Amino acid sequence: MSFKVNDMAYAYSANNAIKEKGEYGGVVTTIMKYLLEESIVDGVLAVEEGWDLYDAVPTIITDSKDLIKSAGSLHCGTLNLAKILVKYLNGARDMKLAISCKPCDAMAIRELIRKRKIIEDNIILIGVNCGGTMPPIDTIKMIKNVYKMDPNRIVKEEIVKGNLVMTSDEGIEKGIKIDYLEEENLGGRRENCRRCNLKIPLNADLALGNWGVIGDIKGKATFIEICSKKGADIFNKVVDAGFVISQEPSKKGIEIRSKIVNTMLKQSSKQKEKDFKGTTGDILDVLKIYKEELSKCMKCYGCREACPLCYCEDCCLETEGPEWVPGGYTPAAPFFHLTRMVHMADACINCGQCSEVCPSEIPVSKIWATVNEKIRETFQYYSGINNGDIPLPFSEYEDSGSRTIKDKSK
Repeated sequence: MSFKVNDMAYAYSANNAIKEKGEYGGVVTTIMKYLLEESIVDGVLAVEEGWDLYDAVPTIITDSKDLIKSAGSLHCGTLNLAKILVKYLNGARDMKLAISCKPCDAMAIRELIRKRKIIEDNIILIGVNCGGTMPPIDTIKMIKNVYKMDPNRIVKEEIVKGNLVMTSDEGIEKGIKIDYLEEENLGGRRENCRRCNLKIPLNADLALGNWGVIGDIKGKATFIEICSKKGADIFNKVVDAGFVISQEPSKKGIEIRSKIVNTMLKQSSKQKEKDFKGTTGDILDVLKIYKEELSKCMKCYGCREACPLCYCEDCCLETEGPEWVPGGYTPAAPFFHLTRMVHMADACINCGQCSEVCPSEIPVSKIWATVNEKIRETFQYYSGINNGDIPLPFSEYEDSGSRTIKDKSK
Protein backbone atom coordinates (compact mmCIF):
# COMPACT_ATOMS: atom_id res chain seq x y z
CA MET A 1 0.00 0.00 0.00
CA SER A 2 1.27 3.48 -0.87
CA PHE A 3 0.38 6.13 1.73
CA LYS A 4 -0.54 9.70 0.80
CA VAL A 5 -1.52 12.91 2.59
CA ASN A 6 -4.48 12.48 5.01
CA ASP A 7 -4.16 8.67 5.05
CA MET A 8 -4.31 6.94 8.42
CA ALA A 9 -2.78 3.70 9.69
CA TYR A 10 -2.05 1.56 12.71
CA ALA A 11 1.65 0.70 13.05
CA TYR A 12 4.20 -0.80 15.41
CA SER A 13 7.96 -1.26 15.36
CA ALA A 14 9.55 -4.37 13.87
CA ASN A 15 12.39 -3.87 16.39
CA ASN A 16 11.42 -5.76 19.57
CA ALA A 17 13.75 -3.77 21.86
CA ILE A 18 12.28 -0.45 20.71
CA LYS A 19 8.74 -1.83 20.76
CA GLU A 20 9.18 -2.87 24.39
CA LYS A 21 10.85 0.36 25.58
CA GLY A 22 8.72 2.81 23.58
CA GLU A 23 5.07 3.55 24.19
CA TYR A 24 2.40 2.20 21.87
CA GLY A 25 4.63 0.24 19.54
CA GLY A 26 7.71 2.47 19.48
CA VAL A 27 6.98 3.91 16.04
CA VAL A 28 8.39 7.40 16.70
CA THR A 29 11.77 5.99 17.75
CA THR A 30 11.79 3.54 14.84
CA ILE A 31 11.13 6.28 12.28
CA MET A 32 14.01 8.27 13.79
CA LYS A 33 16.24 5.20 13.57
CA TYR A 34 15.50 4.81 9.87
CA LEU A 35 16.12 8.49 9.14
CA LEU A 36 19.51 8.39 10.86
CA GLU A 37 20.69 5.08 9.42
CA GLU A 38 19.72 6.12 5.89
CA SER A 39 21.47 9.50 6.37
CA ILE A 40 18.26 11.35 5.54
CA VAL A 41 18.96 13.49 8.62
CA ASP A 42 22.17 14.34 10.46
CA GLY A 43 20.58 14.24 13.87
CA VAL A 44 17.44 13.86 15.94
CA LEU A 45 16.22 16.54 18.34
CA ALA A 46 14.24 14.91 21.13
CA VAL A 47 13.98 14.74 24.91
CA GLU A 48 15.26 12.06 27.22
CA GLU A 49 14.85 11.28 30.90
CA GLY A 50 17.31 13.27 33.00
CA TRP A 51 17.48 12.92 36.77
CA ASP A 52 14.14 11.12 36.84
CA LEU A 53 10.83 10.72 34.99
CA TYR A 54 9.92 14.32 35.81
CA ASP A 55 13.07 15.81 34.30
CA ALA A 56 12.91 16.06 30.49
CA VAL A 57 16.26 17.02 28.97
CA PRO A 58 16.61 18.13 25.33
CA THR A 59 19.16 16.12 23.42
CA ILE A 60 20.69 15.80 19.96
CA ILE A 61 21.17 12.20 18.86
CA THR A 62 23.45 11.41 15.92
CA ASP A 63 23.98 7.68 16.52
CA SER A 64 20.92 5.46 16.06
CA LYS A 65 22.12 3.21 18.90
CA ASP A 66 21.42 6.06 21.34
CA LEU A 67 17.80 6.53 20.23
CA ILE A 68 16.55 4.00 22.76
CA LYS A 69 17.27 6.59 25.48
CA SER A 70 14.60 8.89 24.08
CA ALA A 71 11.96 6.17 23.70
CA GLY A 72 8.76 6.54 25.70
CA SER A 73 6.79 9.61 26.78
CA LEU A 74 7.74 12.17 29.41
CA HIS A 75 4.51 13.92 30.36
CA CYS A 76 6.35 16.49 32.46
CA GLY A 77 8.41 17.54 29.44
CA THR A 78 7.24 21.15 29.49
CA LEU A 79 9.98 22.79 27.43
CA ASN A 80 9.46 23.96 23.84
CA LEU A 81 11.95 22.56 21.34
CA ALA A 82 11.62 25.48 18.92
CA LYS A 83 13.74 27.60 21.26
CA ILE A 84 16.48 24.96 21.25
CA LEU A 85 16.32 24.75 17.47
CA VAL A 86 16.79 28.48 16.93
CA LYS A 87 19.09 29.40 19.81
CA TYR A 88 21.52 26.48 19.73
CA LEU A 89 21.07 24.80 16.34
CA ASN A 90 21.00 27.89 14.10
CA GLY A 91 17.51 27.15 12.82
CA ALA A 92 18.66 23.95 11.07
CA ARG A 93 20.94 25.90 8.76
CA ASP A 94 23.95 23.69 9.47
CA MET A 95 22.39 20.23 9.69
CA LYS A 96 19.27 18.30 8.75
CA LEU A 97 17.14 17.34 11.74
CA ALA A 98 14.20 15.12 12.63
CA ILE A 99 12.27 16.56 15.56
CA SER A 100 9.93 14.75 17.91
CA CYS A 101 7.38 17.43 18.73
CA LYS A 102 4.21 18.18 20.64
CA PRO A 103 1.57 20.34 18.90
CA CYS A 104 2.93 23.52 20.54
CA ASP A 105 6.49 22.65 19.45
CA ALA A 106 5.25 22.25 15.88
CA MET A 107 3.26 25.50 16.11
CA ALA A 108 6.29 27.48 17.26
CA ILE A 109 8.47 25.90 14.57
CA ARG A 110 5.91 26.66 11.83
CA GLU A 111 5.66 30.27 12.96
CA LEU A 112 9.45 30.63 13.00
CA ILE A 113 9.64 29.11 9.51
CA ARG A 114 7.31 31.85 8.31
CA LYS A 115 9.54 34.42 10.00
CA ARG A 116 12.56 32.92 8.18
CA LYS A 117 14.29 31.77 11.37
CA ILE A 118 14.16 28.03 10.58
CA ILE A 119 14.97 26.31 7.29
CA GLU A 120 11.93 24.17 6.49
CA ASP A 121 13.69 21.92 3.95
CA ASN A 122 16.16 20.80 6.63
CA ILE A 123 13.63 19.57 9.20
CA ILE A 124 11.19 16.70 9.54
CA LEU A 125 8.48 17.10 12.18
CA ILE A 126 7.39 13.86 13.81
CA GLY A 127 4.42 15.01 15.86
CA VAL A 128 2.91 13.29 18.89
CA ASN A 129 -0.65 13.76 20.14
CA CYS A 130 -0.85 15.69 23.39
CA GLY A 131 -3.68 16.07 25.88
CA GLY A 132 -1.46 18.37 27.94
CA THR A 133 1.78 18.30 29.90
CA MET A 134 2.13 18.59 33.67
CA PRO A 135 4.40 20.80 35.81
CA PRO A 136 7.07 18.54 37.39
CA ILE A 137 7.12 19.79 41.00
CA ASP A 138 3.34 20.06 41.31
CA THR A 139 2.94 16.61 39.77
CA ILE A 140 5.33 15.02 42.27
CA LYS A 141 3.37 16.62 45.11
CA MET A 142 0.06 15.46 43.59
CA ILE A 143 1.24 11.87 43.31
CA LYS A 144 2.42 11.86 46.93
CA ASN A 145 -0.44 13.73 48.56
CA VAL A 146 -3.47 12.94 46.40
CA TYR A 147 -2.73 9.58 44.79
CA LYS A 148 -0.81 8.33 47.85
CA MET A 149 1.72 6.72 45.54
CA ASP A 150 5.52 6.86 45.34
CA PRO A 151 6.52 9.27 42.50
CA ASN A 152 9.74 7.32 42.00
CA ARG A 153 7.79 4.19 41.11
CA ILE A 154 5.48 5.77 38.52
CA VAL A 155 6.23 4.49 35.03
CA LYS A 156 3.27 5.83 33.09
CA GLU A 157 0.61 8.56 33.20
CA GLU A 158 -2.28 8.99 30.79
CA ILE A 159 -5.77 10.46 30.55
CA VAL A 160 -8.36 7.71 30.11
CA LYS A 161 -12.08 8.54 29.90
CA GLY A 162 -11.60 11.75 31.84
CA ASN A 163 -9.38 10.18 34.50
CA LEU A 164 -5.71 10.97 35.02
CA VAL A 165 -4.33 7.47 35.53
CA MET A 166 -1.01 6.75 37.26
CA THR A 167 0.66 3.36 36.81
CA SER A 168 3.48 2.09 39.06
CA ASP A 169 6.27 -0.35 38.25
CA GLU A 170 4.31 -2.88 40.33
CA GLY A 171 1.39 -2.67 37.93
CA ILE A 172 -0.79 -0.68 40.35
CA GLU A 173 -3.13 1.74 38.56
CA LYS A 174 -5.03 4.60 40.13
CA GLY A 175 -7.19 7.13 38.30
CA ILE A 176 -8.77 10.37 39.51
CA LYS A 177 -11.06 12.66 37.51
CA ILE A 178 -8.83 15.27 35.92
CA ASP A 179 -11.58 17.91 36.15
CA TYR A 180 -11.68 17.41 39.91
CA LEU A 181 -7.90 17.66 40.24
CA GLU A 182 -7.74 20.86 38.22
CA GLU A 183 -10.82 22.58 39.62
CA GLU A 184 -9.64 21.93 43.18
CA ASN A 185 -6.05 22.99 42.33
CA LEU A 186 -4.74 19.59 43.39
CA GLY A 187 -2.74 19.03 40.20
CA GLY A 188 -3.23 18.11 36.59
CA ARG A 189 -2.18 19.82 33.40
CA ARG A 190 -0.40 23.11 33.01
CA GLU A 191 -2.68 26.14 32.80
CA ASN A 192 -1.97 26.83 29.12
CA CYS A 193 -2.51 23.18 28.15
CA ARG A 194 -6.03 23.26 29.55
CA ARG A 195 -7.12 25.83 26.94
CA CYS A 196 -5.04 24.49 24.02
CA ASN A 197 -7.10 23.88 20.88
CA LEU A 198 -4.63 21.67 18.98
CA LYS A 199 -4.41 18.15 20.40
CA ILE A 200 -3.28 16.31 17.26
CA PRO A 201 -0.25 17.98 15.58
CA LEU A 202 -1.68 18.16 12.06
CA ASN A 203 0.86 20.93 11.40
CA ALA A 204 3.67 18.34 11.61
CA ASP A 205 4.66 15.96 8.80
CA LEU A 206 3.31 12.93 10.69
CA ALA A 207 0.95 12.86 13.67
CA LEU A 208 1.24 9.86 15.99
CA GLY A 209 -0.56 8.74 19.14
CA ASN A 210 -2.59 6.02 20.81
CA TRP A 211 -6.07 7.55 20.51
CA GLY A 212 -8.24 5.29 18.37
CA VAL A 213 -6.14 2.12 18.59
CA ILE A 214 -8.55 -0.64 19.61
CA GLY A 215 -8.83 -4.42 19.69
CA ASP A 216 -5.92 -6.82 20.20
CA ILE A 217 -3.31 -4.19 19.37
CA LYS A 218 -4.57 -1.59 21.85
CA GLY A 219 -1.58 -0.35 23.83
CA LYS A 220 0.78 -2.09 21.40
CA ALA A 221 0.44 0.08 18.30
CA THR A 222 0.37 3.71 17.20
CA PHE A 223 -2.31 5.58 15.28
CA ILE A 224 -0.64 7.52 12.45
CA GLU A 225 -1.98 10.29 10.25
CA ILE A 226 -0.03 11.50 7.21
CA CYS A 227 -0.03 15.31 7.27
CA SER A 228 2.29 16.32 4.42
CA LYS A 229 3.91 15.03 1.23
CA LYS A 230 7.18 14.87 3.14
CA GLY A 231 5.49 12.76 5.82
CA ALA A 232 3.97 10.42 3.22
CA ASP A 233 7.34 9.90 1.55
CA ILE A 234 9.03 9.09 4.85
CA PHE A 235 6.34 6.72 6.10
CA ASN A 236 6.27 4.83 2.80
CA LYS A 237 10.03 4.37 2.96
CA VAL A 238 9.95 3.21 6.59
CA VAL A 239 7.22 0.66 5.84
CA ASP A 240 8.86 -0.56 2.62
CA ALA A 241 12.17 -1.02 4.44
CA GLY A 242 10.46 -3.24 7.02
CA PHE A 243 11.24 -0.97 9.97
CA VAL A 244 7.57 -0.74 10.98
CA ILE A 245 4.57 -2.95 10.34
CA SER A 246 1.36 -1.18 9.36
CA GLN A 247 -2.29 -2.03 8.86
CA GLU A 248 -5.46 -0.17 8.01
CA PRO A 249 -7.20 1.40 11.03
CA SER A 250 -10.72 0.29 11.88
CA LYS A 251 -13.64 2.65 11.23
CA LYS A 252 -14.62 2.36 14.87
CA GLY A 253 -11.10 3.32 15.90
CA ILE A 254 -11.22 6.43 13.72
CA GLU A 255 -14.57 7.37 15.28
CA ILE A 256 -13.21 6.86 18.80
CA ARG A 257 -10.18 9.01 18.00
CA SER A 258 -12.46 11.78 16.75
CA LYS A 259 -14.66 11.58 19.85
CA ILE A 260 -11.66 11.77 22.19
CA VAL A 261 -10.33 14.86 20.44
CA ASN A 262 -13.75 16.54 20.32
CA THR A 263 -14.23 15.94 24.05
CA MET A 264 -10.84 17.50 24.77
CA LEU A 265 -11.60 20.48 22.53
CA LYS A 266 -14.90 21.09 24.34
CA GLN A 267 -12.98 21.11 27.63
CA SER A 268 -10.50 23.57 26.11
CA SER A 269 -13.33 25.85 24.97
CA LYS A 270 -14.80 25.87 28.49
CA GLN A 271 -11.40 26.75 29.93
CA LYS A 272 -10.94 29.56 27.39
CA GLU A 273 -14.34 31.00 28.31
CA LYS A 274 -13.26 30.98 31.94
CA ASP A 275 -9.80 32.45 31.24
CA PHE A 276 -11.03 35.16 28.86
CA LYS A 277 -14.10 36.15 30.89
CA GLY A 278 -14.38 39.92 31.25
CA THR A 279 -11.90 40.70 28.46
CA THR A 280 -14.45 41.93 25.94
CA GLY A 281 -12.69 45.21 25.08
CA ASP A 282 -9.77 45.85 22.77
CA ILE A 283 -6.17 44.69 23.24
CA LEU A 284 -5.18 47.61 25.46
CA ASP A 285 -8.14 46.84 27.73
CA VAL A 286 -6.57 43.44 28.38
CA LEU A 287 -3.46 45.15 29.76
CA LYS A 288 -5.67 47.40 31.92
CA ILE A 289 -7.41 44.34 33.37
CA TYR A 290 -4.06 42.78 34.27
CA LYS A 291 -2.45 46.08 35.34
CA GLU A 292 -2.05 44.97 38.96
CA GLU A 293 -0.56 41.63 37.95
CA LEU A 294 1.86 43.28 35.52
CA SER A 295 2.96 45.75 38.19
CA LYS A 296 4.70 42.83 39.94
CA CYS A 297 7.11 42.51 36.98
CA MET A 298 10.75 42.78 38.13
CA LYS A 299 12.22 43.08 34.57
CA CYS A 300 14.20 39.86 34.79
CA TYR A 301 13.48 39.29 31.06
CA GLY A 302 12.79 35.63 31.85
CA CYS A 303 9.64 35.59 29.72
CA ARG A 304 11.56 36.97 26.77
CA GLU A 305 14.36 34.45 27.18
CA ALA A 306 11.98 31.48 27.47
CA CYS A 307 9.65 32.48 24.64
CA PRO A 308 10.35 30.51 21.43
CA LEU A 309 8.77 33.27 19.30
CA CYS A 310 10.74 36.21 20.77
CA TYR A 311 13.37 35.93 18.07
CA CYS A 312 15.04 39.35 17.53
CA GLU A 313 18.83 39.09 17.58
CA ASP A 314 19.18 42.63 18.96
CA CYS A 315 16.45 43.29 21.50
CA CYS A 316 15.16 46.86 21.45
CA LEU A 317 14.68 46.64 25.22
CA GLU A 318 18.44 46.51 25.67
CA THR A 319 19.50 49.19 23.19
CA GLU A 320 20.49 52.68 24.26
CA GLY A 321 17.62 55.11 24.32
CA PRO A 322 16.13 58.07 26.15
CA GLU A 323 14.51 55.94 28.84
CA TRP A 324 16.82 53.01 29.48
CA VAL A 325 20.30 51.73 28.72
CA PRO A 326 21.96 48.29 29.11
CA GLY A 327 22.63 47.56 32.75
CA GLY A 328 20.98 50.79 33.82
CA TYR A 329 17.37 51.89 33.83
CA THR A 330 14.74 49.46 32.62
CA PRO A 331 11.33 50.37 31.24
CA ALA A 332 8.36 50.63 33.56
CA ALA A 333 6.07 47.57 33.59
CA PRO A 334 3.51 48.79 31.02
CA PHE A 335 6.19 49.84 28.53
CA PHE A 336 8.10 46.58 28.81
CA HIS A 337 4.97 44.53 28.15
CA LEU A 338 3.63 46.90 25.48
CA THR A 339 6.92 46.52 23.61
CA ARG A 340 6.70 42.76 23.82
CA MET A 341 3.07 42.89 22.76
CA VAL A 342 4.00 44.57 19.47
CA HIS A 343 6.27 41.61 18.74
CA MET A 344 4.15 38.86 20.23
CA ALA A 345 0.51 39.72 19.58
CA ASP A 346 0.32 37.85 16.27
CA ALA A 347 2.84 35.17 17.21
CA CYS A 348 1.89 33.69 20.60
CA ILE A 349 1.09 29.97 20.35
CA ASN A 350 0.07 29.47 24.02
CA CYS A 351 3.02 27.22 24.88
CA GLY A 352 3.22 28.59 28.44
CA GLN A 353 7.01 28.94 28.58
CA CYS A 354 6.75 32.53 29.86
CA SER A 355 4.58 31.62 32.84
CA GLU A 356 6.86 28.67 33.64
CA VAL A 357 9.81 30.94 34.40
CA CYS A 358 8.17 34.08 35.83
CA PRO A 359 9.52 34.53 39.40
CA SER A 360 6.67 36.96 40.19
CA GLU A 361 4.07 34.37 39.18
CA ILE A 362 2.42 36.70 36.68
CA PRO A 363 0.00 34.76 34.42
CA VAL A 364 1.95 35.91 31.35
CA SER A 365 0.79 33.04 29.17
CA LYS A 366 -2.85 33.74 30.00
CA ILE A 367 -2.42 37.44 29.18
CA TRP A 368 -0.76 36.82 25.81
CA ALA A 369 -3.24 34.07 24.93
CA THR A 370 -6.05 36.58 25.57
CA VAL A 371 -4.36 39.17 23.34
CA ASN A 372 -3.70 36.57 20.64
CA GLU A 373 -7.36 35.51 20.70
CA LYS A 374 -8.31 39.07 19.80
CA ILE A 375 -5.83 39.02 16.92
CA ARG A 376 -7.52 35.87 15.63
CA GLU A 377 -10.93 37.51 15.85
CA THR A 378 -9.75 40.63 14.00
CA PHE A 379 -7.38 39.26 11.35
CA GLN A 380 -8.37 35.57 11.14
CA TYR A 381 -4.67 34.76 11.51
CA TYR A 382 -3.90 31.61 13.53
CA SER A 383 -0.30 31.47 14.67
CA GLY A 384 1.53 28.18 14.21
CA ILE A 385 -0.64 26.66 11.48
CA ASN A 386 -1.01 27.04 7.73
CA ASN A 387 -2.88 30.29 7.09
CA GLY A 388 -2.67 30.12 3.32
CA ASP A 389 -2.31 33.61 1.86
CA ILE A 390 -3.35 35.46 5.04
CA PRO A 391 -0.44 37.82 5.85
CA LEU A 392 1.22 38.33 9.22
CA PRO A 393 -1.04 40.95 10.82
CA PHE A 394 1.66 43.34 12.03
CA SER A 395 4.49 42.76 9.56
CA GLU A 396 2.89 41.82 6.25
CA TYR A 397 -0.58 43.27 6.59
CA GLU A 398 -1.88 45.01 3.47
CA ASP A 399 -3.39 48.39 4.29
CA SER A 400 -6.35 48.97 1.91
CA GLY A 401 -4.35 47.32 -0.83
CA SER A 402 -2.05 50.35 -1.10
CA ARG A 403 1.09 49.05 0.52
CA THR A 404 2.56 46.08 2.34
CA ILE A 405 4.82 46.38 5.36
CA LYS A 406 7.28 43.54 4.92
CA ASP A 407 8.60 41.34 7.69
CA LYS A 408 11.98 42.84 8.61
CA SER A 409 13.37 39.42 9.49
CA LYS A 410 13.30 38.36 5.82
